[in-house]
Amino acid sequence: MTAALTPTLIAIVTLVVLVAGATNGLAGFGFAVVGTMVLATVVEPATAVVFMIVPILAVNVSLVRDLTREELRTCSQRFAPLIGAALVGTVVGMAVLDSLPEAPLRVGLGVLTLGFVASAQRVVPLPGLDAVGRAELGRSSVGMVGVGAISGLLFGGTNVGVQLIAYLRSFDLSHGLFVGVVALVFLGLNGIRVGIAGALGLYPSLAVVGASVVAAVPAVAGVAVGKRLRTTVSEGARRAVVLGLLTVVGVRLVTSGLGIV
Repeated sequence: MTAALTPTLIAIVTLVVLVAGATNGLAGFGFAVVGTMVLATVVEPATAVVFMIVPILAVNVSLVRDLTREELRTCSQRFAPLIGAALVGTVVGMAVLDSLPEAPLRVGLGVLTLGFVASAQRVVPLPGLDAVGRAELGRSSVGMVGVGAISGLLFGGTNVGVQLIAYLRSFDLSHGLFVGVVALVFLGLNGIRVGIAGALGLYPSLAVVGASVVAAVPAVAGVAVGKRLRTTVSEGARRAVVLGLLTVVGVRLVTSGLGIV
């Protein structure tokens, strides 16, 4: 964050990661998208992307704990080609992040966010990844490598992993197992991204690194709150909260990127 870490900015960031964490705990996904996109409305998008890496890592560690040891072993083996290819794509995506202009990046993030909302509401299909996952080839190692590489490239540069979520949803996993598998995939991706961001000099300063680490605390706390609410809130209400929030954020990103106040 090139802007000074003022008390106001610190309060905003804390609230953002709390809300994003609660969203993830409630719906099983959304922390990276909500957190990054909201933060990108107040700081440079590239900084928002790297700032959220450590909190995303912490959130996924807390969610992976919900998997049993047997589920963890089985899922790791089953989705190993997907995770491996996504890691390679992620490295490439992060390598080009710092060279992207701010305004077009804001617009791109906003369009991706609104595209996810439209897909979730079945207004438009998300590039066929649910169909890919249901096809025999899509479930094969070759299919996982293809989906993983493309999705990793996008995730590395934007923190947007909705394409991976859509693909994993096609496997018709139980809600609890789906949450765990999504967390496992993003745990692997973000584990390596911390080191890559540092090696590529993507963090603007050590203060941002420190703030990112500290932000993991409210992020995990938000997830805990969301998980407690999960059993008391209907699926329809969960979807409405997540998609409503993302719609507002997506519109804001597009308008700010286009210079519209």
